[in-house]
Parts: sequence; C-alpha cells; structure tokens
Amino acid sequence: QVQLVESGGGLVQAGGSLRLSCAASGRTFSRYTMGWFRQAPGKEREFVAAISWSGGRPYNADSVKGRFTISRDNAKNTVYLQMNSLKPEDTAVYYCAARPSIVVLMTVSDYDYWGQGTQVTVSS
Repeated sequence: QVQLVESGGGLVQAGGSLRLSCAASGRTFSRYTMGWFRQAPGKEREFVAAISWSGGRPYNADSVKGRFTISRDNAKNTVYLQMNSLKPEDTAVYYCAARPSIVVLMTVSDYDYWGQGTQVTVSS
C-alpha cells in the first residue's frame, strides 16, 4: 500500500516555472514506477511523465518534452515534476501515481495508487 501527497501547485504566468513534489509513504517506494498525470476541466486524465524505479529512464508526453522533467529521490520517498516554460494549456489538476512494477507504462489504468491532485493554473 502506498499513499501519495502532492504539493507545489499554484498560479503562474505563461513562461514561468513550478516544481511539483509527491511524497510517498511505504517502505517499498523504490520498487515502484512513478508517474504524473493531469486532468483539465472537461477532459480526460492524460499522461505527462513517468520514471522507472531507478530513475534512469524518464518518459515524457510529446506535449511537455523539452519543458518538463520528472525525477525521483528514493532516499526521500519523493518524486518531482519540474515544469518550465509553462503555457496556458498546461492548466490542469496534476496527479501523482504509483505502479508496483519496474515496467514503465503510460496509461491511467496501469497505475494502482493516486494522490489527491494539485491545481496548476497558467495565466496568459
């Protein structure tokens, strides 16, 4: 069982940056693939980024490549999402998710544990 708590969301102007954090409980955090997803009003939840248990293989959605970076610190049971060059279309609730497997997958149904979400709003 893993519990996830996101933080770091907020209001930022276009072109700005935010760093989201996701603190995980549980002693086996290092064995989980971690992902970030987002959901804008009226839209389905979508994949943003994922990272393997070792942190060596990050995956990013095409829409955020070159702007967002996922990383993790297993010693702190924390995964991060550094978001740069933010655009109004990045506005959404951002969710942290955990998958109890070393295999990195990128769909909502592949993840078993979810945080409560943190709001990111980018103004134009």
